Amino acid sequence: MENRFSPVRRRLLLASGALLLSPKLALAGAQREETLSDDVASVMRSSINNVNPPRLVFANPADGRRWLRDMSSRLARFVPDAAERERLLINIHYEASRAGLDPQVVLGLIEVESGFRQYAISGVGARGLMQVMPFWKNHIGAPSHNLFDIRTNLRYGCTILRHYNNVEKGNLVRALARFNGSLGSNKYPNAVLGAWRNRWQWS
Repeated sequence: MENRFSPVRRRLLLASGALLLSPKLALAGAQREETLSDDVASVMRSSINNVNPPRLVFANPADGRRWLRDMSSRLARFVPDAAERERLLINIHYEASRAGLDPQVVLGLIEVESGFRQYAISGVGARGLMQVMPFWKNHIGAPSHNLFDIRTNLRYGCTILRHYNNVEKGNLVRALARFNGSLGSNKYPNAVLGAWRNRWQWS
């Protein structure tokens, strides 16, 4: 994919040298630690702690099977193992859907944030597929939560993005910028939405 990173991010990547060339590292913005109202924190905490078996959320099971086949073929360039792709896609679809998000947009976000690397770490400490900052565990989760666990990371990431989308009254561009810690710039939202349009859009 061409030019996934902004000029500032490319400079940071080059300046960090060999450390950031490790396949376990990712380059992401820094979600901003903020004070949440008790009501908002309670709703987000409930979402994090409400764990159910993941499944595809389609009214027609045949559509779900078609989606899974199609997305699996697109994801193969990032995740070679077919069983791992299926597990990842089912979790993404379930966690995005239960948060009221478009799973296709979440796929674009994960591509930009981590390249679908489960153990990715950014230079500012964001972790996992959706590059969640560890401070969120203190606000809406538990210190014992493992942000490298696929389901945990997706649950946190989708809950956080839904929160930002609510804050921005449905303005996805601004919600994505908040998620990346770059509110005021459209570079990150454009990268995510570009990935969505170019690879993950589905009907």
